[in-house]
Amino acid sequence: MTKSCPPQSTSEVPREEQAHNLCLRLLTARARTRAELEGQLAKRGYPDDLSERVLDRLTQVGLVDDAGFAEQWVQSRRRTAGKGKRALAAELRTKGVDNDVIAAALADIDAGAERQRAEELVAHRLRRERLTDDDAKLTRRLVGMLARRGYGDTMAFDVVKVALANERERRRV
Repeated sequence: MTKSCPPQSTSEVPREEQAHNLCLRLLTARARTRAELEGQLAKRGYPDDLSERVLDRLTQVGLVDDAGFAEQWVQSRRRTAGKGKRALAAELRTKGVDNDVIAAALADIDAGAERQRAEELVAHRLRRERLTDDDAKLTRRLVGMLARRGYGDTMAFDVVKVALANERERRRV
């Protein structure tokens, strides 16, 4: 007859395996950058050399990939939140992504695509707005919305001016 082994307590599990399991749990919830995982390991008191080994192993098997994360983040945030290049770069920097990786992830977004997304955002918002004789307040609100999403001031003013004129013409007919 064979004896069953009791489950290992966390004190019996090697520290490196604990760190590895923590990273896997974090990655199950959502993709994370190497810097985010390093921060979580440091927060829980794992030494740097152990963290480095665990993260190197996860990188080798493809579970930690900052370039892939940045690409996915840019596509998702552009589509769902309508973020501009500037805001996307700032978000990726806060997640610990390297500047070269950020530049590569944002390289696919040209000025025309960014302007088109800004026009879509303004057109969507304008459908719900009342147009009055004074456009200054509405212009400030729309430009502010674009600025908070990372679009440049010059482009934002131009997009809002054209969109307001088009919306007035559309409602006039």
